Amino acid sequence: MKPMYLRSVENHEAAEPHATIFSQMRGAGIPIPQILHLFAFKPERTDHLARFTQGVMRGPSPLLPGQRELIAALTSKLNQCVF
Repeated sequence: MKPMYLRSVENHEAAEPHATIFSQMRGAGIPIPQILHLFAFKPERTDHLARFTQGVMRGPSPLLPGQRELIAALTSKLNQCVF
């Protein structure tokens, strides 16, 4: 994945639970999505966004979580976002 412009964010030593997740992803050869670097950099400022996202994607809804993921993937594709 192309490096971010904010190297101090991407190279920040993540605390738990992000550190374990990052280690597992690196071990599996999976690139770490840049948004996760931002979440790990200032978790006190991004935890609410993570909870909101989980609520939208996994909370009660007439749409299955997989359908919501497909909508999100299509939206990202249309916006030319690799995430």
